[in-house]
Amino acid sequence: MEPIGVCEGAGRRGGARVAEIINPYVLYAMLALGAVGVAIALPRRGVSWQVLGAILGATAIGAILLSLALKTPGQIPNLYFYVFALVAVGGALRVITHPKPVYSALYFILTVIATAGLFLILSAEFMAFALIIVYAGAILITYLFVIMLATQAPTEDDAEVLTEYDTTAREPIVATLSGFVLIAALTTLMFRGVPSLERPAPVTQQLVERMPGKVERFLRNEKLLQPGEKVAVVDGVPQISATTQQITLVGEGGATRTIAWPEGLALDNPERIGWSLLADHPGTIEIAGVILLMAMLGAVVLSRKQVQLDEDAKARMAAGLQKSDKLSTEEVSA
Repeated sequence: MEPIGVCEGAGRRGGARVAEIINPYVLYAMLALGAVGVAIALPRRGVSWQVLGAILGATAIGAILLSLALKTPGQIPNLYFYVFALVAVGGALRVITHPKPVYSALYFILTVIATAGLFLILSAEFMAFALIIVYAGAILITYLFVIMLATQAPTEDDAEVLTEYDTTAREPIVATLSGFVLIAALTTLMFRGVPSLERPAPVTQQLVERMPGKVERFLRNEKLLQPGEKVAVVDGVPQISATTQQITLVGEGGATRTIAWPEGLALDNPERIGWSLLADHPGTIEIAGVILLMAMLGAVVLSRKQVQLDEDAKARMAAGLQKSDKLSTEEVSA
């Protein structure tokens, strides 16, 4: 198999290759083995093969990690990567293989938290906390509402009754094959890149010009501000120039001075994402909020309807019992 290159920018089509990181035959063979393990581990009627599926899946993951370590011994990730990765993969497998939906939801939380840990290793703090807030918060609550409404009410004879679609995978082969084909395609695309796409323009220091509060905090923390000084503002425009790499400060008496752009003054990851969301995509945030609100309202309405149906059934049952007791009393009197 010919190594597949990574597109890293205009004029460069080399860089990291699949064969330089992991043997391609090992990668795709272990993906196939993992697919077989997941297909076997999915819930089914009769004898459960989840232990065998777990062994095959663990073997595939271990072989991929070992191949990565042997191929690039000087670039082995730290210990936390392996911990979070194994927890995330194991939790994700239990989400789709556990026969009880509530336990699947709990494993989903475990997967989300472990994935957030991987984002923290990559210094993507915003993505880590957004993942927990959105998925482990809003999405999971909606999911639990669906479980509560779709699960049949328990009876005295069987309090742990579950419907067939909860305990048995409908199309395990098709679902597993589709999922792992997508994983293989995404892995290949990740290494090769998309040559037709242009790299986004890098975030420069121009945005810092619009954040005088951040500049003042940075200068104060670095002890570059004298008592009473702040960023000068002329006609509502802060005198911060990323082009000339200068910042104009004004003191209490109106005296001004200009300092050079301090080293380290730049936007961090959450600030860049926050600015992009609020400045470039404000409508997206509003639409997402409306969708989550409607999902919550729909879950509340369905819950109230289910409660009303249960109350009506209880009332009919109570009326039937009262009528039966009345007839029994009349028969005894007669």
